[in-house]
Amino acid sequence: MSRIRSVATSAAQKGREALEINRRSVLAAAGAVSLSAGVGYALRPTDSQAAPAATEEQQPVAESRKAPAAPLAPYTKGTTLASVAAPRNSSGYRRLGDGAGWKRVLRSDLAAAKSGREHRRTALAAFVQFTDLHLMDVQHPLRLEYVRVHDRHAWRPHEALTVPGAISLVERVNALRGAPVTGSPLHFVMTTGDNTDNNAHSELEWFMKVMSGGRMSPNTGDPKHYQGVQNSGLKLFWQPDSTVRDADKAVGFPHLAGFLAAAIREVRSPGLNLPWYSTVGNHDALPLGCYGSHADPYLTAAAIGGKKLMSVTDADAKKLQDSIRRAQDPKGSGYRDFLKAHARSMRSVTPDEKRAPYTPADYLKAHLDPAYQGLGPVGHGYSSANVDAGTQYYAFRISDDVIGISLDTTDAGGHYDGSIGTAQLNWLDKTLTENKDSYAVVFSHHTSQSMTNTRPDPAHPGERRHTGAEVVTLLNRHANVLAWVNGHIHRNLITPHTASNGRSFWEITTASHVDYPHLARIVELVDNKDGTISLFTTLIESAAPHRTDFTDLSQTGLAALYRELAFNAPGAGKALAGNPVDRNTELVLKRG
Repeated sequence: MSRIRSVATSAAQKGREALEINRRSVLAAAGAVSLSAGVGYALRPTDSQAAPAATEEQQPVAESRKAPAAPLAPYTKGTTLASVAAPRNSSGYRRLGDGAGWKRVLRSDLAAAKSGREHRRTALAAFVQFTDLHLMDVQHPLRLEYVRVHDRHAWRPHEALTVPGAISLVERVNALRGAPVTGSPLHFVMTTGDNTDNNAHSELEWFMKVMSGGRMSPNTGDPKHYQGVQNSGLKLFWQPDSTVRDADKAVGFPHLAGFLAAAIREVRSPGLNLPWYSTVGNHDALPLGCYGSHADPYLTAAAIGGKKLMSVTDADAKKLQDSIRRAQDPKGSGYRDFLKAHARSMRSVTPDEKRAPYTPADYLKAHLDPAYQGLGPVGHGYSSANVDAGTQYYAFRISDDVIGISLDTTDAGGHYDGSIGTAQLNWLDKTLTENKDSYAVVFSHHTSQSMTNTRPDPAHPGERRHTGAEVVTLLNRHANVLAWVNGHIHRNLITPHTASNGRSFWEITTASHVDYPHLARIVELVDNKDGTISLFTTLIESAAPHRTDFTDLSQTGLAALYRELAFNAPGAGKALAGNPVDRNTELVLKRG
């Protein structure tokens, strides 16, 4: 495995090597090195494995930003090592401000850390993980806000601000000066699923523009007015523009005149100044993240129609929520009957075809649309071969020494937990075997513990589905696997995996960007040149200021408010940041 870049070289040599990295780059193109269709070839930098070979000039190359004139250097500014949003008061509605940073924790669960490694390190790769953005069309007729009567966290007061919140996260990444530990260039951003919330075309368009750049209005239905639970007059929900004493104002939420008009106003994303890749989550694949209901004409019509249910009884809400949690209604037929039974209670809203559910093919085609290419790569990991084969998994080259593998752990049969089919499991095994001379990082939406849904895929009814435990067993058979990076559970968690053969890898699970503390994660891979590898994980927040100003309803002001409202959301989990060992870390393992 070749030496890419040493962080212990002289400043002049660092500068020359940084430029060389940029030239050779990450060589991670969807069309150039994708294995999307399950084709099992070695990932060589110039191979096209999902499409006919292209000339060197045509090859879509995922390269990091142009190296600055001065060599990059380690830093903490702009990361949670320096500061983390924290409450300034101790009771009631809590205002946020600048808090103390989170220290880096050394974890030697899988291998002992040897002294002097900081002077020997060679950087292998560095990237950023986004996960669980949950960009929401909050006026969508099929949403389940009314379940809040039974479960306070089933609806969140900050949900109308997911788009400006995500744009602020893009702005944070654009401001980073490379990787914080090694100072090496960042190669790409990977989103690990639940990019959208309701599986609506409107949300998919917003996601593509947030990531690649563009203007958008986070609004559907009436082009000038919000129509949903937050101006319904129902005390169950925060009514920001009204003086109504609702349940959230009773615990300190403010009256903010003009909030809803600002929430649906046009915003602009600069787009990432790094290449980005996409992994699919259950909310991207299934309506509402849980129903295998794409073939249901009633629910499709209801999604774009002019009626919206906003309130039900506690008993009805509990019954519906229980059926989802227990996977009793994977096809959504019970949900359809539930809506029909409450038809008289629905309120009128403006219909909008943009709210229609999108299919897996629609998801792929959006990524392949030149309008959303940004800095690439073409397809953001996916290719026309994925469209032809009906798959949403692929492999790509991160650097000379590292490959990335993006899995599709969603199940079209329904329910929010995941699994993978035999064909994909065999493809994963073959891909790792044929690239045994490269280190591997695996990406998925679901964690190993949340891959327990083995319901058959309707498109492949005879194919067996495999759990996360089976995936762990497979990964432990390959000495080149360093990490499995995922999301889904909205909590920071880092888990060591080891097998009886002595092989091991780290599972890195990152908290969401919809529930506080609204985080993303930088991951750096380094060879310590002493028989060990270190994976450095560094959490980042959005670029929005920690302090909010209730009179500032600008795009930036809304992004700051998004974080503070989320911190105060009734029923929100208070331990989603995880323990210190799950946040900013150095994870050591033996070199394979």
